[in-house]
Amino acid sequence: MRARTIALLAEIQGNSLVPGEEGQQQAENLARQMIEDPKLRPDYALYPNETIAYLAGMVQQVNHAIVEDLADLKTYVVNKLVYEIENAKDSKSRITALKALGEVDGVDAFKRRTEMTVTYKPIEEVEKELFNLLEGVEYTVLGAETPQNGPKMLENGLETPENG
Repeated sequence: MRARTIALLAEIQGNSLVPGEEGQQQAENLARQMIEDPKLRPDYALYPNETIAYLAGMVQQVNHAIVEDLADLKTYVVNKLVYEIENAKDSKSRITALKALGEVDGVDAFKRRTEMTVTYKPIEEVEKELFNLLEGVEYTVLGAETPQNGPKMLENGLETPENG
């Protein structure tokens, strides 16, 4: 906002806002500091108007999207990788480009996939399936005794008094 105000006032007064080499260097240093420390809040009043205007111009040049849609950027990357694969001078470069292309989302040549299907069912249906499953299970009661002959041979291998 400060830079816009400076530019507007300079335009109204007919003054030029072209910084000298020192002003450009100050703006570049300030931009570098702000990139390295995003929390930095410099006191712009310490700098001449030309330096602030130059800094605003630098920010404006990089503060816009190169492509409007990320799909365009992905297409560009894929196209460049294919170009590098086709025109690589050695196999190492070609393999590196192929690996990068294989890792692009959508190509996924090297991804290991595990698919899982989740089915949501009403509780009544789940209960019915469980009861059907339990009905199909064959089981025996271990250690069952009959009043007439004591322990008897069961499928689980319990011995009766006869085989002792």
